[in-house]
Amino acid sequence: MNQKVIIFSAPSGSGKTTLVKHALEVVSELEFSISCTTRQPRGTEQHAVDYHFLSPEEFRQKISEDAFVEFEEVYTDKYYGTLKSEVEKIWNQGKVVIFDVDVKGGISLKKYFGEKALSIFIEPPSIAELERRLVSRNTDDAETIKTRVEKAEEELSYAKQFDIIVVNDNLDKAKEKIESLIKGFIGR
Repeated sequence: MNQKVIIFSAPSGSGKTTLVKHALEVVSELEFSISCTTRQPRGTEQHAVDYHFLSPEEFRQKISEDAFVEFEEVYTDKYYGTLKSEVEKIWNQGKVVIFDVDVKGGISLKKYFGEKALSIFIEPPSIAELERRLVSRNTDDAETIKTRVEKAEEELSYAKQFDIIVVNDNLDKAKEKIESLIKGFIGR
């Protein structure tokens, strides 16, 4: 069985989710791994579609059961993690797992899966452009945006720990690039 995983990480606002959605549309072998989080749903997000939304207590219970491939407490009581059962379910369907995770989660997943993983870091053209994208999303208040921009500056320093960096300064070119990277990796 082709037990491979594709890991997408990026600072918030880099276009990672857009690129993951594109990859899922054009590469039929991929299946999205739904992460767990304790944060509240944003916009039109739905439980068991975008995330498994858990309470901090439920999340900590799963940690104690060793149910995660990786997890992180990003902010106090704001957990994100990848369930082992989710990965197994996708592999059992004969599919390749695709992850959309934060930067530290991406590094943890690459360490866990090693050669079975292709880790892709999506980089914004600049911090200013990243901030503009976060503001135009209209989903966060000014303080949250400020925190995300500061976090993005730190996250960019981890880019070299990924197999490949794709700068998302032109969405169509970024889509083509990730499509060819993924198809090449799956075909190996």
